Amino acid sequence: MTTDPFDPVRIGIVSISDRASSGVYEDKGLPALKEWLGRALKNPITFEARLIPDEQAGISAALIELVDAGCSLVLTTGGTGPAPRDVTPEATLAVADKVMPGFGEQMRQISLRFVPTAILSRQCAVIRGESLIINLPGQPKSIQETLEGLREADGKAGVPGIFAAVPYCIDLIGGPYLETHDEVCKAFRPKSAVRPAR
Repeated sequence: MTTDPFDPVRIGIVSISDRASSGVYEDKGLPALKEWLGRALKNPITFEARLIPDEQAGISAALIELVDAGCSLVLTTGGTGPAPRDVTPEATLAVADKVMPGFGEQMRQISLRFVPTAILSRQCAVIRGESLIINLPGQPKSIQETLEGLREADGKAGVPGIFAAVPYCIDLIGGPYLETHDEVCKAFRPKSAVRPAR
């Protein structure tokens, strides 16, 4: 019997939308997250998916439930703008042990390459227990750009995506050792934190 050389990981994915959760239109956030993570990570992934409305208490409850279920990483999509129903950041901050402001700063830097309204985005990231929770934008194209980063015309990395920092962050909070496919997103770790190849 062969054992998988990569640590298994449980990842929570949460799409937050009144209209998608009530069936008005098809949710595109959860498929986009699954597809990108499946391409980016070498680890075997168990997904815990939720499609929920823009209700602050419900969002906070879902995040707590996913952390308690053993998700080392929880990614949300939707509900991060300035509209009255956009309450994902408030719900996320309400369950935080620590706030990780660099993630939101970098996501806005990436989005500003495309639209000046990126400054209206309120994405944030927090740590709760041994889990990293990150609010991502709502559109599949924006999800990929913020996770993966932007490439120059010659294909070389331009603006780093946020996911490059995720595996080391999860190391530091006691989670599994995440390994990425470099052609999608090269994880960065200090040399002292890199495990020898198995």
